[in-house]
Amino acid sequence: MCLIVLAWRPGHAQPLLVAANRDEFYARPSQPLAEWPDRPGLIAGRDLQAGGTWLGVGPGGRFAALTNIRAPGQALGSRSRGELPVAFLSGESSIETFLQDLHEQRHHYSGFNLLLGDPQQLWHFNSHTGNATPLAEGVHGLSNADLNTPWPKLQRAKQALSDGLHEANPQMLLNLLADPTAAADAELPQTGIGLTGERLLSSVFIASASYGTRASTALIVNADGSRTLTERTFGSHGSYLGEVLVPC
Repeated sequence: MCLIVLAWRPGHAQPLLVAANRDEFYARPSQPLAEWPDRPGLIAGRDLQAGGTWLGVGPGGRFAALTNIRAPGQALGSRSRGELPVAFLSGESSIETFLQDLHEQRHHYSGFNLLLGDPQQLWHFNSHTGNATPLAEGVHGLSNADLNTPWPKLQRAKQALSDGLHEANPQMLLNLLADPTAAADAELPQTGIGLTGERLLSSVFIASASYGTRASTALIVNADGSRTLTERTFGSHGSYLGEVLVPC
């Protein structure tokens, strides 16, 4: 997952809204959003190469989402980052306990950001800093740096979410994830992948021959605990493959 924007609003009729794009090589095998037969109550897309996920919900109102940290040359972890959302969603540990344990184990994984939530709280963990932080009420965003790092595409997506809060629904969330606008060269971050790479990755929705946005996901959590997950999947050059709606 390479871009996540969310509105965290405790006490609101819709306390959590999430819009997220998973960017990946098209050749990497994946399964669309569904309940996992081997883990009842866990609803997520599934990476068939490493077995994990990038975003999902679980029993007890649990939510988890993951992005990698773009840092060419960083040490590669011995374990898949995608196992972390699965472990939280299918476990019973509190967020604080899970993150305390993860702090000691984070060196086993390549760099990542992890969002973990339950009906009462929402936390962010950055593996490079080791910092675990409860999120304040408001609109937040993650890409491949730290929480709310002001990359142009993240700023665009956060603004679109803020502008659409009065009409929050799956269609609005999915529409903001479809923005193909590239950033101007002067606004591009410098993350060590070269100008061509920075240009390609500077839009909210990414499309090319081999790499791009594979899944766009909208999550709405209601105050009564009901949730709606909607996922659109895409192939090479951004071709539309289908849509799944899962009330949960």
